[in-house]
Amino acid sequence: MKKAKDIILGVTASIAIYKACDILRRLKELGFAVTVVMTEEAQELIKPLVFQSLSGNKVYRGMFEHSDTWEIEHISLAEKADLVLIVPATANIIGKIACGICDDLLTCIVCATKAPVLIAPAMNDNMFKNRIVQDNIKRLKYIGYKFVEPRYGRLASGKLGIGCLAEVETIVKEAKKCAEG
Repeated sequence: MKKAKDIILGVTASIAIYKACDILRRLKELGFAVTVVMTEEAQELIKPLVFQSLSGNKVYRGMFEHSDTWEIEHISLAEKADLVLIVPATANIIGKIACGICDDLLTCIVCATKAPVLIAPAMNDNMFKNRIVQDNIKRLKYIGYKFVEPRYGRLASGKLGIGCLAEVETIVKEAKKCAEG
C-alpha cells in the first residue's frame, strides 16, 4: 500500500482561519496525511482541538512544547513534509519568511524544509497592496515559493477589496498539485 503524502498545514492569525478547517477536511478526503502547525496568534482565534479533531493528529503550537519524543520537532516535521501549505497567510508570516526570520515553529519548519511551500494570503486590501508586502511576495516567488493569490471580495472590515482568501477548492487543487509533484 502506498504511503500517504504528508502536508504540513501552517495556520496563522487571519479572520479567514475558519476556512483552514475545510481545507484540512478536503485534503484528508483526498488521502493526504495532514499535520497542523499553529502560530501563537492563530490560537487566539480558534482552538487547536478543532484542528486535532479534524486531522486526527497532534497539533504543533510552539518551539518549546514538551515533546514525548527526543526529536528536534521543527527538523523532523520539515523532513517529513511533501508540502508546507500556509493558509491563511498573514502579512506578518510572509514578511518573516521573506527575511529568513525563524522565531516560531512554523518559520523554522519553512526554513528547514526541502519540500515545496505554498502560501495562500488573506488580509486587508491595504495590507496586501502595501509595497513592502508586495516586495516580500515577489522575493519569495523569485526563490521558488508558490502562491495562491487572494481574491476580490468582502473583507473582514466590511469593505470590498483584494485580500480575501482564495476559494477553498482552488487552494486544495494547488496543494494537491504541489504535493504530488
